[in-house]
Order: sequence, then structure tokens, then C-alpha cells
Amino acid sequence: MQLTRRSRFAVVPVALALVLTACSGGGSGAPSGPESPCDTAPDFPRRPIELIVPWAAGGGTDSVARFLGTQLAERLGTQVNVVNRTGGGGVVGHSAIATARPDGTTIGLATVEITMMHWQGLTDLTYEQLTPVAQVNSDAAGVTVASDAPWADVRQLLAAAAGQPGATTASGTGRGGIWDLARAGMLVEAGLPADAIRWVPSEGAAPALQELVAGGVQVSTASLVENQTMIHAGRAKAIGVMAEERDPKFPDVPTLREQGVDFTMAAWRGIAGPEGLPEDVVSELSCHLDAVVHSPAYEEFMGTAGFGIEWRNAEEFAAFMAEQDAEKGEIMRSAGLVG
Repeated sequence: MQLTRRSRFAVVPVALALVLTACSGGGSGAPSGPESPCDTAPDFPRRPIELIVPWAAGGGTDSVARFLGTQLAERLGTQVNVVNRTGGGGVVGHSAIATARPDGTTIGLATVEITMMHWQGLTDLTYEQLTPVAQVNSDAAGVTVASDAPWADVRQLLAAAAGQPGATTASGTGRGGIWDLARAGMLVEAGLPADAIRWVPSEGAAPALQELVAGGVQVSTASLVENQTMIHAGRAKAIGVMAEERDPKFPDVPTLREQGVDFTMAAWRGIAGPEGLPEDVVSELSCHLDAVVHSPAYEEFMGTAGFGIEWRNAEEFAAFMAEQDAEKGEIMRSAGLVG
């Protein structure tokens, strides 16, 4: 808002300030006010924001990013353009976030792969080259088997793997992907070799599920949501979830901890910017995202899509990424996946 009116018009901006809504952005073209809890960066945003997605259009990460982008645009009063930067197993997009100008006009929806890629030798990029803003999602790995599989629970599956190492196969993603790490981590935590259940790479959870019901593999460690079509159809059964608590969408499926294996693993997403993003910009974006993530609209969107909601503010997200990076490195070394 330009405050260059003559004195007789000075009352106009003052009057307008009295009707500002909470959590409105402070940038040009967006209403703002000194009492707004989210207005911590008065000059932000100065121009449209680019929201980078490291994965292809039409996928889960893309759909979450587009929903968040629409909500942020409304709250900040500026355009938020979602841009898909794919390639290199997530390296291209995450690198684009990390190398952007640290002024808040380029942010991205970072994914769990940022704590895995450098361990695989795909890049030197790490989470430390990003500024965490907020975590917005988490989907735990599951343990799904065919409906006629001989195992009623994870204990029985692990006992079979211990008795015949390598005889059982699992799938859900490519080698070294998040669901592969879920398998390896579960086995190592249970005191078994990481290859006690062999990994069969696939192009994703959907083709792996088809292989499961066809008998090509015996286990899928993808999220239960990704396997729910066959679970609900009675062609597959879920025998465990790698979460802190049971999934409300699958209340009868016990966690690994309930079955004697103290292990969790999940794919997650969160908004981040390049290293050096100003604290006031981080605070403003985190404030807006807090409102979005805890809104009925987000709950409905994520529920319809089948995604889990997980909120961490900037400080919590930073600590979480550090923990995740260390954990992924330990599992990948145990599984021989370090590049």
C-alpha cells in the first residue's frame, strides 16, 4: 500500500488497517496490520512465489503442493506458482530449492529423500543446505501380505525370515527407496540380517501390489494407504504399520512396537527454503502453514487423498530432519546401500 497521499487522505490507510484479517501477508498487494500474528516480515512477499516440487505432476507430492500453494496465495495475497523440477531421484528439485535466492520467493516441498540421496552417493546435497519451514505430512510404512499368506502377524513373518533367510521377497519401490529402507530397518531392529527378506525393485507401490497379489513377491512395505485397494478387496491383508500409533484408517492393524519390534519409518513432506532464509520470512510462512494444516479444508483434502497429517514447526522440523538423516545413514550402512 502506497502511503504517499496528501495529508487529507491519511485517514484512509489507517481505517483500512482496522479491518485486516489475522494471518494476512505483509507483501505488496496483500492486506497486513501490526496486530496480525503472521505478519512478521513486513516486506514479504515482494513478488510471486515459486513453489518447487521435486517430483512429477499428478503425483501425491504434487497434489499436496498445489493445495498448499493455493492456500498460501490466499493468505499472502500473491501468486504462488507450483513448478515441477524432476530428475535424479529427487536431486534436481531439491537442488533447485537449495540454490535459490534466500529471500522467500522460492520455496519447495521437500521430501524424505533429502535425508537419503547423499547416503546413496547421488549428490552432495544434504538437509543442512535447506531452511526448514514446516512439516505438513507423514505416511508410515506398512507390512502387507497376500490374503492367503501363512503369516497372521509380523512376528510370524520375521520368524519365517529367520528360519529361511532370503526365501521371502518384498517390494514397494526401487532399490534404496524409502520402502526398501523400511524393510531393512525392520529386519535390523529385529536382530536379523538386512537381506533376510530380499528386496525386489519395482517402479512404485502400485506395480508392487500387483506383484504381491499375483504371487511374484510375498510382502509390500509401502504405506497401507497405497495398498488399501487390495486390502479392502480382500486380496491382501495388513499385518503391521511402522508408526508410533495405529493408523486411524486401519485401527485393527497393530504397530511394530506392539509386536516386539521398536521401529518406525515413514515418508514425509515439508516446506523448506534455501539455506539462509531470513527468520522473519520463515516465521511468517510457518504461521500461515500452521493455519492451513490445522484447517478443516486441509483435513478434508488429506483425508480424501488418503494422506496422513503431521505438523512440525520450523524448529521441530529442523531437529526432525537431523534425526532422520542420521537414522537413514545407519540403516543404509547396515543394508549395504551407502554409495
